[in-house]
Amino acid sequence: MQGFAADWYIQESISIGGTRTRLRFFSFHSHYSKKQKIGRRRVGKAGGEQVRGQTLNPHSVRELGNIDEVQQISLEDALSSQEVEVAYICSESSSRADNIRQFLNADKHVLVEYLMTLSWAEAQDLWKLAEQKGKVLHEEHVELLMEEFAFLKKVVGKDLLKGSLLLTAGPLEEEWFGFPAFSGISHLTWLVSLFGELSLISATLEERKQDQYMKMTKSPGLKRNRHLSFHFKSVSLENMPNVGVNKNIFLKDQNIFVQKLLGQFSEKELAAEKKCILHCLWLAEEIQKYCYSKK
Repeated sequence: MQGFAADWYIQESISIGGTRTRLRFFSFHSHYSKKQKIGRRRVGKAGGEQVRGQTLNPHSVRELGNIDEVQQISLEDALSSQEVEVAYICSESSSRADNIRQFLNADKHVLVEYLMTLSWAEAQDLWKLAEQKGKVLHEEHVELLMEEFAFLKKVVGKDLLKGSLLLTAGPLEEEWFGFPAFSGISHLTWLVSLFGELSLISATLEERKQDQYMKMTKSPGLKRNRHLSFHFKSVSLENMPNVGVNKNIFLKDQNIFVQKLLGQFSEKELAAEKKCILHCLWLAEEIQKYCYSKK
């Protein structure tokens, strides 16, 4: 694919709760370009790095060399190596499914940034493949480890009368990150995790591509933010209070992944997580269909 390249390397880990396990990790990230400009992104913070750069050559790749005395290797070597047991996938949403499938077919466990795919049906196929291979497929969900979410979980034990959640953000390239319901799927995950499965009643989309304007949750100049209003029988919540700084949420998510590798999650817990993720993908697809059907 023109304008696409990848860096690959191995790194070692990890010790969890006094239990030490030695694994070889293979981390993937990508470059994407538009009009001969490349924004190099270790997409997401889970990798601990996000670098934006420019280059005149859309096919250029930053050589990583050695990291912590571990040498960069090729994709082919990572897929075939017996030392590589786990893959971290941190690419654009549009390309993740193919990467997941490659590593699962090579008998590797996979941690992938949300969302794993832009298709509900494809996500089902990927989980089926992981189960057939006996491998862990973990989709990162750091939004569920935030202090704001922990606060809301304490509040929503009450009877909800009505509520709204307004989300704002700058625009993202739909080619890479999907329709806004997909690129903002973490907010659907919040709602489903707090209130259970949801039904779509209506959805609207106003879009002016020439102005980079999209009225759903995204438009230029808007900072990433949440504006909520929840009214329960006994209390109303109009704004999110200052509940503290999120600490080590990406490390916490990786710890959850390792606990799965060590068999410390029950089948019931894994099934509930999978059900939530698939339901959110289904909702995102339904929102997209509804918006486009109204055009």
